[in-house]
Amino acid sequence: MDLVFFLIGAGCVICVMLARHFIAGFPAQGPEDYADDLKVLDMRKDLDGEMVCEGVIFGPMGRVTSTFVADFNVHWDGDVATINEHFIYDDKSTQDRVWTIQMGEGGKFTATAPDVPGVGKGCNSGATIQIRYPITLPEDVGGHTLQTVDWMYLTPEGTLINRSQFRKFGIKVAELVATIRKRDPQ
Repeated sequence: MDLVFFLIGAGCVICVMLARHFIAGFPAQGPEDYADDLKVLDMRKDLDGEMVCEGVIFGPMGRVTSTFVADFNVHWDGDVATINEHFIYDDKSTQDRVWTIQMGEGGKFTATAPDVPGVGKGCNSGATIQIRYPITLPEDVGGHTLQTVDWMYLTPEGTLINRSQFRKFGIKVAELVATIRKRDPQ
């Protein structure tokens, strides 16, 4: 009888945790939640030119595992953006990525990069950008393919705050928090 009560209790706890995750957690927000923002993020203006990105990466236990600084160079040609990214991590390792963004109708867009198998799908709504995509990690860190959800939020001063979660089999294995801002003129 004790086992039955234990299993019922464990089931209730799991249900509450899942409900919180899908109703009130990071994955529960959608672009429509920000459609009526007073400030509007214009990707062609707010994500353009030379930019600096600084951030931290948290591991599965919620502790910082790495920090980085990156130079972004964003160029728009009509509805297509090319984003050249050069990352320098705290261990002095580097990583380069080139994104191609193709704008569509109603704020929707697609994104591709060499380490993104398939196509990322995104939406620019109000003062936010959301994009979902798979990403394959470099071989020296396991070569795993993770499912990623990126959110970027525009601040009043024009800085983008980027929060990303990376999942494997639905379990969060890493999180990234970063700022992206226009490079100060020299």
